[in-house]
Order: sequence, then C-alpha cells, then structure tokens
Amino acid sequence: MKQILLITDGCSNVGLSPVVAAAHAQSDGISVNVVGVLDHGDVGELGAAEIDEIARAGGGLSRMVNMRQLSQTVQMMTRKTVVQTIQLAVQKELKHVLGNGSIEALPPEKRGDVVRVIDELGETSSLQVALLIDASASMKPKLAAVEEAIRDLMLSLQARQGKSEISVFHFPGSRHGDDCVMDLDWTSHLNGVHAIFPKLQMGGTTPTGPAIMQIVDFYRKGAYGRQSRDETDGMMSDYVV
Repeated sequence: MKQILLITDGCSNVGLSPVVAAAHAQSDGISVNVVGVLDHGDVGELGAAEIDEIARAGGGLSRMVNMRQLSQTVQMMTRKTVVQTIQLAVQKELKHVLGNGSIEALPPEKRGDVVRVIDELGETSSLQVALLIDASASMKPKLAAVEEAIRDLMLSLQARQGKSEISVFHFPGSRHGDDCVMDLDWTSHLNGVHAIFPKLQMGGTTPTGPAIMQIVDFYRKGAYGRQSRDETDGMMSDYVV
C-alpha cells in the first residue's frame, strides 16, 4: 500500500491544483493524507478548505492540529488510512462475491471473521509512506515538531509485522519555485532523519500540486511497491468469507 502524507500550514499558489494532483495520486492507488499544522493562529478558511479537498480527492484523511498533536496525528492517520484502504478492498470483494458490499450486512459471526482479516492485513501488508513537507517560511518554527513526528512515525511503522518504508520530500525545491526535493530515499531506519532539517532553505512559493505530482512520478518509477490496484483489490483472495 502507498501513501503520501502532506504536512503544511497554508495554501498552494503555484502550478497545478493540488486537488487535481491528489486525484491523480488516488487513480494510481496512492492515498493522500493532509495535516494542517496550526501555531498561534490558523491556516484560514481557504487553507482549511484546500486541505480537506486535497484529502478527499486523494482518498485519504485530513486533520487540523497544533504542534503538540502532530506526532500522534501522523501515526493515527497513517494506520487509519491502511485500514480504510483494506476495508474498501474487502467491500469490493464482498460485492463481487455476495452482491452486497456492506460488512455490516453480514451475519455477526461472518462479520467478526472479516474484521479479524482486516486487522491482520493492516499489520502484515507492505506499506510505503512518502512524507511531503511544506518548507515555506511560516513553517520554520514548526520544523522541530515535524522532525519529532517523523521519528515517532518511523518507530510506529517498525512495530508493524509487514514491511514498512518511509521517504521524505520538501517543497519548494528552491526559492524560485522548483517543485520539490527528495531529502530521504525509501528506508526502514531512523538513520538520516536528523540530517534533513538543518539544510532546509525555508521560503519561496508553495507549489503543492506539482510537488504531489512529482511524488506520484517517483512512485511510478520505483521498483518496490509497484502493486497495482487490481492486486490490492484481490488482497482477500486467500480468505473465505
């Protein structure tokens, strides 16, 4: 399973709409989660609406949180999106087999079996999470909280039974508005996280949509995790409902 986790505090202002980019990601089987990080103020109505729309178009979740809540929220959203992805695949399989896509419509004993399978798949399925960090100037005071959230997320993923990997990107790639830059390639280890933030040059435009598309292309070109949506939809094939 593949996810993009966008951490931001403002509105995009350059290039392709991030909502359109998130829809492209979902069509490639990549869920897009968005965390809006609050400080003493807020991201405003436009920013909050955009955050919600990006997540909806990307088949993911959105949350507005303060810095103290960021670490817990990032972990929760990552795991919840895994379960949500599996549930959708299960419901599609149920509809194909039984003509009914609702887990709640199953008899209680069968429903319990399905929930058990969902929980098991949530822990054992391979997972990749690409973190996309807004490096605009207003995010600078929040970077310590972002770094802590990344560390805690990696520790949480290491506790799963399935293979889990994380990569880290920031945008813009330069003050001239380049899309985004990879800071950490796919890894299952904490090594290298501490080196990301000291070298970030904060400021510039906010090309959220182009940055999302760059990560979609990164996923497309990657050798690991190139599981198609058809394969994901068939994840229940080894189980009998």
